Amino acid sequence: MTDTLVVARKELLDLRRNRFMALLLGFILVAATLSVIVGAAQFRIKLDEYHQYVDALKASGSTVAPAAPQLFPLQLLRGSIEYIELIGGLFAIVVGYGMVAKEKQRATIQLLFSRPVRRYSVAGGKVLALGLTWLVAVAVVFSVITGVLLVVGRAPLQPVDIGRLLIAAAVAWAYLLLWSALAMALASSTKHLSTGLIAVLVLWLVVVLIIPQIGDTMDPDNQVPGGLFKSLQIAKPDEKAVLAHFTGYDTVRNGLEVTSVTKHFERLSFAFLGIKDTFNHLPIAAVARETLTYSLSLVLASAAAVGLALLTTTRKTLLRRNS
Repeated sequence: MTDTLVVARKELLDLRRNRFMALLLGFILVAATLSVIVGAAQFRIKLDEYHQYVDALKASGSTVAPAAPQLFPLQLLRGSIEYIELIGGLFAIVVGYGMVAKEKQRATIQLLFSRPVRRYSVAGGKVLALGLTWLVAVAVVFSVITGVLLVVGRAPLQPVDIGRLLIAAAVAWAYLLLWSALAMALASSTKHLSTGLIAVLVLWLVVVLIIPQIGDTMDPDNQVPGGLFKSLQIAKPDEKAVLAHFTGYDTVRNGLEVTSVTKHFERLSFAFLGIKDTFNHLPIAAVARETLTYSLSLVLASAAAVGLALLTTTRKTLLRRNS
């Protein structure tokens, strides 16, 4: 365990000195923050309009208070989640790949193994460093965007909203660790570093972009801005009646879409943050039950990626020379 902590400390020091790493994290933070600022400003305008309307009624002597608008401030985080989903996953690959690439490029791995280290100390230290790095990064990003909601949007966050934010942050951490561990594993297991990088980038392209896009394209409601059924002015009960005739098609479409772990991350985050309206009025426990399949899938995929990174990042693979 001591060896693992020493390696983790060494990796954390390397990451702290890495300006490129700081640039990547800064880019994610800026992009996520800007997306929330725009939405928070509009949220604040709607909230101010409601308060002005109430004040005007009181000034006119009316004793009837209008119903408060149904505003869900956590829905403003949709853009931030999508940035983490797309760009965050790509940056996580770069960080995980760098864990192995820098050792081979600098030829420092020979020096590391000249010390009496245990079998999984190097791999465990690198994975631990990745976990701590993304824990800090996610904590910073979610703290900043929560602050933007409070300051710019003046959003009245309740304790349940804080709980939803913490769960969404944990989901983002598991997702980013998955991609970093997978990149580390492929960089270690392939003979050439470039082969491992190409393999994980192709996997990212398929899982993050191609499969979800196919599922979205097959959804007829996404073919028209605002939704096909809304544009045709079809009521919700009639919409369900129409879709009942296409259950087989929708099952295939949704089945293809949910083969992507990225879609599981998105649906989990959208559910707990109330971005999907059907989960807004449900308690956290109910949301957890409804999304249990996605939670298990993400946890198992992240655990498998970490396990693969531990098993492949060995003395033999790291000391293997390119030829």
